[in-house]
Amino acid sequence: MIEKHVDEYITFLKIEKGLSPASLSSYKQDLNHYLFYLDDQGITSLAKVDTDVLIGFIKYMTEKGLSPKTISRTQSTLRNFHQFLLNQDVTEVNPAVKLTAVRGEKKLPVYLTIEEMETLLATPDDSPAGRRDSTMMEVLYASGIRVSELISIKRPDVNTEMGFIRVSGKGSKERIVPITDFVARQLDEYIGSIRPRLLKAEDTEDLFITNRGRGFTRQGLWKTIKKYEVLSGINKNITPHTFRHSFATHLIENGADLRAVQEMLGHSDISTTQIYTQISASKIREMYKQFHPRK
Repeated sequence: MIEKHVDEYITFLKIEKGLSPASLSSYKQDLNHYLFYLDDQGITSLAKVDTDVLIGFIKYMTEKGLSPKTISRTQSTLRNFHQFLLNQDVTEVNPAVKLTAVRGEKKLPVYLTIEEMETLLATPDDSPAGRRDSTMMEVLYASGIRVSELISIKRPDVNTEMGFIRVSGKGSKERIVPITDFVARQLDEYIGSIRPRLLKAEDTEDLFITNRGRGFTRQGLWKTIKKYEVLSGINKNITPHTFRHSFATHLIENGADLRAVQEMLGHSDISTTQIYTQISASKIREMYKQFHPRK
């Protein structure tokens, strides 16, 4: 009987809400875990579920070692599911509305120190591919753009004379991102002498192209960065996004205005940018503990 209501809810989400197959699968998985718990507790009617039962389920998930993020998502699923049951007159109340949101501690993003970044940027060799890779990493660090934004840059999007790149961010929002004179000169060299040698017979407007003359994919760029992580000897998990984190952290550590960093990163909400102030504060605390004479 309970399974029937879950199936009806999933159908509702599919037809009325138009959710994607991935989202439907996620909802179904959360609810299947919920049904398993109810069955284990001997509960055969959703009308008998109260807030205490839901709290018991949350505690069960916590004891199983599920992350706060997963538990929070499941709570949202239960809240919506029980609201659906209430709207359908299956139950008389929504016991999930009284659940307190689970807040997990935000993990600070991985970033490189200025010295580590300089080591990484000096790692590529002087071959055409190495000079291309060097330019890609310099652009990532100089602009703080996302991976998707980098691989989407077209040749006409670059204006080295004025010192900026036009990128298309989330929601297809375009923004102008400044670059340093050093990176502008490196881009001029790449566009003028390196890129034509990589193009071969291909015809593409993509700024950064592979050895086969085609634009980079996210996976291809990730593999390239991982190669230089190994070659540099830096003992950190370096991904293309590490450049973005390092860009923002270094700017804020050196006194950049938070609103300006928000604009350059393309964040719609400044609270997203504020995570980098926490990194800076964390670093200050570490230095304080290390160097204060009365530890």
